[in-house]
Amino acid sequence: MSAQVRAPTARVCERCGRAEYWDAELGAWQIDSEDGEKQVGSPHCLHEWDITGTFNPVVDDS
Repeated sequence: MSAQVRAPTARVCERCGRAEYWDAELGAWQIDSEDGEKQVGSPHCLHEWDITGTFNPVVDDS
């Protein structure tokens, strides 16, 4: 029985709505698109990502 730690693969800013996904091939966050429109949010936002809400980085293998 061992626990594993996983990283998030998507995030959304709670302030401006900027949406990003993790591109493993590039090793970087990329801006997500919805209906062909990039979800860039506000360029002046300090981005408060939602990954601390319901995301649990610990996965129990048991």
